[in-house]
Amino acid sequence: MNTIGIFPKNDKPLTILCLGAHSDDIEIGCGGTILRLLAEYNNIEVHWVVFGSSGIRNAEAFESANKFLVNSLKKNIIVESFKDGFFPYAGQEIKAFFETLKQTIQPDIIFTHYRHDLHQDHRLISELTWNTFRNHLILEYEIMKYDGDIGNPNFFVQLDDALCQQKVAHILESFKSQANHHWFSKEAFFALLRLRGIECNATEHYAEGFYCRKIVI
Repeated sequence: MNTIGIFPKNDKPLTILCLGAHSDDIEIGCGGTILRLLAEYNNIEVHWVVFGSSGIRNAEAFESANKFLVNSLKKNIIVESFKDGFFPYAGQEIKAFFETLKQTIQPDIIFTHYRHDLHQDHRLISELTWNTFRNHLILEYEIMKYDGDIGNPNFFVQLDDALCQQKVAHILESFKSQANHHWFSKEAFFALLRLRGIECNATEHYAEGFYCRKIVI
């Protein structure tokens, strides 16, 4: 299997835009990749946007984002309050927010939800990402759930055990309000990391999988 680098090895600052419908989506979907990038590059600016959060979830969102972005050159954490489960019915307001992002951020890479995610909030964020950002590298991450919509990713980021341990620990420590959910467990998070590691023949066993529709090299 061939491997490629998505960022040049130079001193040019790199800008990453992370988009998540809910306050733990980015961490679950691409948290390990963010940690790896920040460990390997010292010139990354990260814009981290959570669209739907309220109450205790707001504090959890900021706590977690700050843990994941501790090594970033610059960070901008935005937590919005669009109603959970109702994103398609607030599409006009969310689209307007995307247009504001487009005017202020020109990212080198965007992490967003998988286009075929069965959660309507996730799916809308993915659709609006592509609708708004037309000339960017976009990687769609996956969220495991009851609906069983895990697919076949075509882009993998290999992770070592230390990064995976760090990712999962940050999630479990930050989102205590989710501890009662059956999917919220160390075993579940590591299971998907291990599965994607197998699929890309990861040298250190673990990986995060993404869906890349277009890439220009």
